[in-house]
Amino acid sequence: MPFRAVNPKMVEATVLPGQTVYSQRGAMLAYRGEVSFTPSIRGGQGGLMSMLGRRVAGEAAPLMTVEGSGTVLFGHGGHHIEVMVLGGETLYVEADRLLAFDGSLRQGTMFMGSQGGVMGMVRGQVTGQGLFTTTLAGHGSAAVLAHGGVVELPVAPDHPVHVDPQAYVAHRGEVRNRLSAALGWREMVGRGSGEAFQLELSGTGTVYVQASEEKL
Repeated sequence: MPFRAVNPKMVEATVLPGQTVYSQRGAMLAYRGEVSFTPSIRGGQGGLMSMLGRRVAGEAAPLMTVEGSGTVLFGHGGHHIEVMVLGGETLYVEADRLLAFDGSLRQGTMFMGSQGGVMGMVRGQVTGQGLFTTTLAGHGSAAVLAHGGVVELPVAPDHPVHVDPQAYVAHRGEVRNRLSAALGWREMVGRGSGEAFQLELSGTGTVYVQASEEKL
C-alpha cells in the first residue's frame, strides 16, 4: 500500500521505479527523492466517449501522473483524507473526492442512470453529485477526501442504509442506490435545510458517510 496517513488531513505516498501514482493536480504538498509530475488525461474503462461525456457534464477531474523514486505528501484544502484499500472489489467515488490512487487500479466511469434507471439520473441532477461516478477496481489503495472524516456503514440485504445525499462519499460492494423523495428526520425536528431527498443503498457492501453536508 503506497499511502500512509501522516495526520487526518495529509497522506504520504511511496513512489517506486516502474510504478505510477495518480493524483489531483495541485494536490502535491512536498516531496523527497527523484520524482516527476506530468499532466494526465485518463478516459477510464469507458474509453474516449466516457471521457467526453464527463467533460461535457463538467465532471472530469484533472489528474497528474507521479513517477520516479521517493515519497510525496498529498493534501487538499485542509479536508480530511481516508485511505481505502481494495482487495479486488470496485470502489465507487465522486471524481472531485478522489485525491490520489494506485496506478495499478483500473479507473472507469459509471453512468448514474445504470443504477436506479431514470431515478439515477434524477439523483445526479437533484443532489449535485453529477451524472457519472468514478470507479476504481483491482488491488491497491486510494486516498479519498471528506469533510470531518468518514464512518463506514455496512449494507446488508435485510438492512438497507439511508444517507443524506450531501453526506455520501463513496461505496463498495454489490450495492444499488435509488433516490427517495420522502422527507428526512431533520424536517420532523425542525432542523431541515430544505432538501427532501435521501439515498437508499441496498444489497451487500459498505457505504462511506462524511461528518458534514458540505460539498467539496
